[in-house]
Amino acid sequence: MVRIGIVAGEASGDLLGSHLIRALKQQRPDIEFVGIAGPKMMNEGAQSLFPIERLSIRGYLEVLKHLWGLLKLRRQLLNHFIENRLDLFIGIDAPDFNFWLERKLKNKGVKTIHYVSPSIWAWRKNRIKKIKHAVTEILALFPFEPALYRSAGISVSYVGHPLADMLPLVPDVAGARETLKLDSSVLIVAMLPGSRQSEVQQHADLFVQAAKLIHAVRPDAKFLVPLITRETRRIFELVIFNEPEKLPLELLFGHAHDAMEAADVVIVASGTATLEAALLKKPMVITYRMPKLSWQLLKRMRLQPYVGLPNVLAERFVVPELLQDDATPEKLAEAALNLVNDKNKLLEIQQEFTQIHHSLRQNTAEKAAAAVLAYLK
Repeated sequence: MVRIGIVAGEASGDLLGSHLIRALKQQRPDIEFVGIAGPKMMNEGAQSLFPIERLSIRGYLEVLKHLWGLLKLRRQLLNHFIENRLDLFIGIDAPDFNFWLERKLKNKGVKTIHYVSPSIWAWRKNRIKKIKHAVTEILALFPFEPALYRSAGISVSYVGHPLADMLPLVPDVAGARETLKLDSSVLIVAMLPGSRQSEVQQHADLFVQAAKLIHAVRPDAKFLVPLITRETRRIFELVIFNEPEKLPLELLFGHAHDAMEAADVVIVASGTATLEAALLKKPMVITYRMPKLSWQLLKRMRLQPYVGLPNVLAERFVVPELLQDDATPEKLAEAALNLVNDKNKLLEIQQEFTQIHHSLRQNTAEKAAAAVLAYLK
């Protein structure tokens, strides 16, 4: 039996991990996976020693609140891996957690693979020196990343992004609207405030107030807000409950993909959802708010003018970004309506996002599995 340690830190890592585990097991059914896994990875047979939710924390202040527990968990996990032989370790994203584990395990002679390059191209570029000590191989999702690692003498494989494999090049707007029982003639605005409770707390009122302004200009507009947990839904419901004006706003339990595919325009918190919106060829307004101190610290370390993945991949502002103090209801509403009304801009966005889709479509799971299997021979 081959034993691989594997750690994912949140839902997007769980998705990546599940595809990788499935592809590896098709080649090597004798592989056993153990570590920290989400429901998708566990469905593929991974054993999770701790709940993945323990790692799903974002922002400096938020991490500080849970720091002692995280450090204790990480030490327990390392001890388990040392006491129970590993043939290989795969860290999926969660760089601050996984690089420490990878360095410790690499020093013990374990080959370490890190799946998803941290955004050294966006901030904290000096991390690449620490990465070199921690990893045997990086699996990079984006085509501009390998050159950064090779220049530092780090082995890297470009594997593309699994979402590009999963999603068709041409979205089925009519089918998505039929699934959600939406009128084909109305303006559909998908609003994605984030997957974490802290993100929804920051964005719920902002999104509701922006929806009110859009609705005042476009009375035919309908707003879809997909939320993935009862807790995030409750946060959003409280904001709506306190509003005297009733909006044509529908909360969905999940269905983020359907909501974006059905939409004419998307208002989305910066994160993986922006990439999915781009692969669905959707005009979008990217936004983000966080606690002020966290923002001040992050802002000082930024290396690029853009933070949204579609703009990073295009290396220009294809779609607007309204962050922190610029994230106001008025600016969000104006930017969304401007996109809907500008036919030339809509065509430009569609063409740019189609090019990005082609560049990311690489049969990711198979390429990642091949890179991993090379270390098991």
